[in-house]
Amino acid sequence: MPIYLPESTQTSAQSLTPRQIVAELDKYVIGQAAAKRAVAIALRNRMRRQKLAPELAEEVAPKNILMIGPTGVGKTEIARRLARLAQSPFVKVEASKFTEVGYVGRDVESMVRDLAELAVEMVRGERLEEVRAKAAQNAEERLLDLLLPPTRPAAPDEDPAAARSSQQDTRERFREQLRAGRLDGRVVELDVRERNFPSFEIIAGSSVEEVDINLKDMLPGLFQGKTKKRRVKVAEALEHLTREEEQKLIDMDSVAKTAVERVEQAGIIFVDEIDKIAGREGSHGPDVSREGVQRDILPIVEGTTVNTKHGMVRTDHILFIAAGAFHVSKPSDLIPELQGRFPIRVELEALGRDEFVRILTEPKSALVKQYTALMDTEGITLTFTDDAVRRVADFATIVNERTENIGARRLHTVMEKLLDEISFEGPDLPEKRVNIDAAYVDRMLADIVKNEDLSRYIL
Repeated sequence: MPIYLPESTQTSAQSLTPRQIVAELDKYVIGQAAAKRAVAIALRNRMRRQKLAPELAEEVAPKNILMIGPTGVGKTEIARRLARLAQSPFVKVEASKFTEVGYVGRDVESMVRDLAELAVEMVRGERLEEVRAKAAQNAEERLLDLLLPPTRPAAPDEDPAAARSSQQDTRERFREQLRAGRLDGRVVELDVRERNFPSFEIIAGSSVEEVDINLKDMLPGLFQGKTKKRRVKVAEALEHLTREEEQKLIDMDSVAKTAVERVEQAGIIFVDEIDKIAGREGSHGPDVSREGVQRDILPIVEGTTVNTKHGMVRTDHILFIAAGAFHVSKPSDLIPELQGRFPIRVELEALGRDEFVRILTEPKSALVKQYTALMDTEGITLTFTDDAVRRVADFATIVNERTENIGARRLHTVMEKLLDEISFEGPDLPEKRVNIDAAYVDRMLADIVKNEDLSRYIL
């Protein structure tokens, strides 16, 4: 199955080299060359696998990746941007949300079900684009049937061909008026299906998925909803009829089949906080469930078949990217079987002042660009000088060193505090051009940073 790429890469899936993949990731994530290199190779290997004979391709397993690094250095962002680049179904889950049987928490198989749901929506969206023009045309015809009086039989002395031609001319005049918007104020009567769902309780610990799969089969009439007549304006009626026609033109069985294939061949699951389920030596009490969670996750990563409402999904060729800070535990604390399923290990580096300066200015959606655009909606022109950006990076680095190091996320807290006054007073400011320089940054942040106790709460 081909991996579709967005137009922005200006290249086809088969010709996207690891170097080009890294170049695309560089537009959004600063630094972390080793991690980018690892995910670029993993994506390229998927493309290589598609060119193999089916028998050999079945044997080539994805090389799962374990990212090790503190919070706020770009682990999640790298995985998310990679999935977007490859147009792959992508889901992020937190390992600490899963629990073994007997403990309250989510079922580990739910990550695959979530991925299948996401893929169905992706494929459905693509099919909607294909049928949109046809659906609009069908909806227009149905609306004209509602607007025009019913066809009357031709009189004995009337030419049937002339009668049909007259009726067609009338229909075309109505069509022109409809497209021009001159009929939008008129009211038509529509049969609308009510969305009444039966209410029922699900006992804690049971699988919602199984209930969802079987209930519609057992009680089909319960979920169909009754139809009732509603009087709506033409514009609303056209929108409603278009949606109905789109649903008719999309074969959901075909969508589900394509989605399952896409999950199996191109799906990416990002398992965050995997260090939180790593057992610690000599631990007791609540940690008893940690190893159980690992053993529950293991079959999914190894390759198993998960039952979803869209069909059976094999996880053998889904790419798993796990990440964790590993402050307290270490990768070797994971059970050996799970360690073996993440053969590629990359360590992400902590970010410093120079990286913060680049994060503030270089990426496509850099923080400085975001805040400038936000204030521009109020008619305020924000200008950041180079020395102001460096001072913001300095303050973020100092606070990270003194308190908890939360990486690039600290820039959000610092920028919010820096622009607090402008954000609040913005609509009422008489002067609509604001220059942010080093002196402004010092005035807004210096006192807070000096007072370490205060900075713990505010920054």
